[in-house]
Amino acid sequence: MMLRLLLVVISIGLATSPASAQVDQFLKSMGIGQQSSLPDVKVDAGLKQALQVATEKSVSLTGRPNGYFSNQAIKILMPEKLQTVESGLRMVGYGPQVDEFVLSMNRAAEQTAPAAKKIFTDAITGMTFDDAKKILSGGNTSATEFFKAKTTDHLTAAFKPVVDKTMAQTGVMQQYQGLMGRFDAIPFVRSQTFDIDGYVVGKALDGLFHVIGEQETLIRTNPAARTTELLREVFATK
Repeated sequence: MMLRLLLVVISIGLATSPASAQVDQFLKSMGIGQQSSLPDVKVDAGLKQALQVATEKSVSLTGRPNGYFSNQAIKILMPEKLQTVESGLRMVGYGPQVDEFVLSMNRAAEQTAPAAKKIFTDAITGMTFDDAKKILSGGNTSATEFFKAKTTDHLTAAFKPVVDKTMAQTGVMQQYQGLMGRFDAIPFVRSQTFDIDGYVVGKALDGLFHVIGEQETLIRTNPAARTTELLREVFATK
C-alpha cells in the first residue's frame, strides 16, 4: 500500500516534466488510475461480433418490402439529372406513372440487399487485430467506413446482376423507357441517356451503408444495443 501511494506521489511531482508520459505508462502497467486494456483477441472478437450484429440487422432492415421505400433517409428518388423529366411528366398528368417507377426502383434495391450478407461476412472474417483496434478507437461509423473501403467493389459486382434481373422481372426498365417516350412526346423537350441500372445499384449501396452506420452508432452509444456479454465488455472499455 505504501509503495503504491509513493508511486502516485512521484507521478504528481513529475506530471509537468518530460517524464510524465513515461510515468503514465508505468502507472497504467501497475493498474493505477486507469483501466487495463483488453487483450487483443477479445477486442478482435468483440468488434467482429458487433459488426456481424450490425450488418445482419442492416441487411434484414433493407432487404424486405418497404425497407428502402418507407425509409426517407435511403428512399431511392428520381435521379437528379432526370428532375426536368419528372417535372415535365407530372405537369402533363403522368405523376402516377412516375410514382410507380420510383416504387419499382426501391423494390429492386430491397430484393438486392440480401446479396451483401456473405460479402460482409467475408470482410469481417478477414479483419486483422490492427483493423479491429483502429475501428474500435475510431468514430461512431469507423467500421462502416472500413466496410465501404473493403467491400464496395465486391458489392457493386454482386449487386449489378441481381439489380438487372430484378428490374427486368419487375418491369423497371420498361417503365423507364415508357416514361422517357412520353417525355420525348412533349413539344420542345428532349430526354437524355441515363444509366438507370447503375443508378439503382449505387443508391442501393448508399442506403445499405447508411443503415449499417446507424446500427454501428447504436451499438457504440446505447448500452441496450449491446446484446451479448462480449459486446458489453468490449464497448464499455472503449
